[in-house]
Amino acid sequence: MNPHDTDVQPLAITAGAPSAAVKQRTLSAIDGVRQLPPGLPALAPAKRTGRVLPRGAGRFVPVACLAAAVSLAGLAVWQHEQSEQSARRARQAYERLEAVSDLLAAPDARTSHARAANGALVTVVASGLRNVAVLTVDGLPAPAPGTTYQLWMDVDGSMRPAGFINGDKTVPLHGSPVTATAVGLTVEPAGGSSRPTTDPLLLMALPV
Repeated sequence: MNPHDTDVQPLAITAGAPSAAVKQRTLSAIDGVRQLPPGLPALAPAKRTGRVLPRGAGRFVPVACLAAAVSLAGLAVWQHEQSEQSARRARQAYERLEAVSDLLAAPDARTSHARAANGALVTVVASGLRNVAVLTVDGLPAPAPGTTYQLWMDVDGSMRPAGFINGDKTVPLHGSPVTATAVGLTVEPAGGSSRPTTDPLLLMALPV
């Protein structure tokens, strides 16, 4: 048979709408195919800027933040305490001023002056009507470390603690100037003593 002498006709490609069966097979095939993202060109690594933290530094960042927060909290507490201390000192100064003003206004207020053995000038103002006495000192040297200046009132020959004084200031004396006859000043261990342990730097009569 001559291959060129054939009744076979070439296939004809025709366009047409796909049949329902073809559509269904196609949709089923799509559902079973894994969907992959479209291919994208590889991106170059991002260029790092700024300083690179050393290895292991990341775990210290929260600690540093916590330390900063604690420091700020401590500063706030310290400022609050400083404010409270300032307010307390202001109240105490005002109370002393009030006591001195009321004492000086008393009709029977009397004043006495004396000089202590260390050169400090001491002034005592007392009133029997107000039953109050205040002591002012000028030129008082700083006490030795571990010691303090303690005031006393002589009541029937017994020295009673009457307060402390450090530096040049005015302080109310603890005790009644009506029952006491004299005021004393000694150097005592820090915190004070229940009775004098050293020779008095000052012993002066109350002006009441």
